[in-house]
Amino acid sequence: MMKRTKFWSVVALAAALSGPALAEGETADTVVATVNGVNITLGHMIALRETLPAEYQQLPDDVLFKGIYNQLIQQEVLAQSVGELGPRVLATIDNDKRGLVSGIAIEMLVASAVTDEALQAAYDARFKDAAPQTEYNASHILVATQEEADAIKAELAAGADFAEIAKAKSTDTGSGANGGDLGWFGLGMMVKPFEDAVVGAKVGEVTGPVQTDFGFHLILVKETRVAEKPTLDQLREELAAEIENAAITAKIEELTKAATVTREGEGLDPALLKNSALID
Repeated sequence: MMKRTKFWSVVALAAALSGPALAEGETADTVVATVNGVNITLGHMIALRETLPAEYQQLPDDVLFKGIYNQLIQQEVLAQSVGELGPRVLATIDNDKRGLVSGIAIEMLVASAVTDEALQAAYDARFKDAAPQTEYNASHILVATQEEADAIKAELAAGADFAEIAKAKSTDTGSGANGGDLGWFGLGMMVKPFEDAVVGAKVGEVTGPVQTDFGFHLILVKETRVAEKPTLDQLREELAAEIENAAITAKIEELTKAATVTREGEGLDPALLKNSALID
């Protein structure tokens, strides 16, 4: 296929030329040129235009028409010069067609599956039996050993300021710079031993040391609150993806069951995929 840089040199040359005048009533099958008896149609031209970047599609109609027109003729001349196509090219053409048409099938399926009603139903199903979730606002001090953690906990018990010690001694420098503050978080966002300690902690009391793979934590839960349920708009993309995946999976299973499929290749050596010589 010609490079776009070559195509746009043709466009530049054609800019001074006027586009052909066509009669009214053209269709996608309207023949605009023939090359050794092979038809090039208006449909081919329109399809090629739609693949171009937006900045090229905004060119004047006469310039774009002439450029696409000449490109397709030149491509057909070159394609006919190749002669008989080899297995690699034929396999690639088959794969490209299969991928394009199956993509169209997926687009059609998704368009009919992801509706406002389906999104609302998926949203309602997710939260129908969901219990209220608690969020936690906590700080921590992280050190390498239990001995260090025990010593710091004794300092805190004697009245030392949690935030100041976090700034000075926590090996989690990110939260340490903010006095150990971790902000608000819900369940599933922290490693399990840390989460279990947070859930069991009393607000305002230092808990720990708690060991995780990161070291030893002293944890101060400052506040808790009931998490607000996310809105449908906030979850729209996530729910749409779930609906799409479910619809595609179900449709593929349905079509596969209805099709006559044989699987002769299941017994082949997987290493054959690397044997490019087979399609030379």
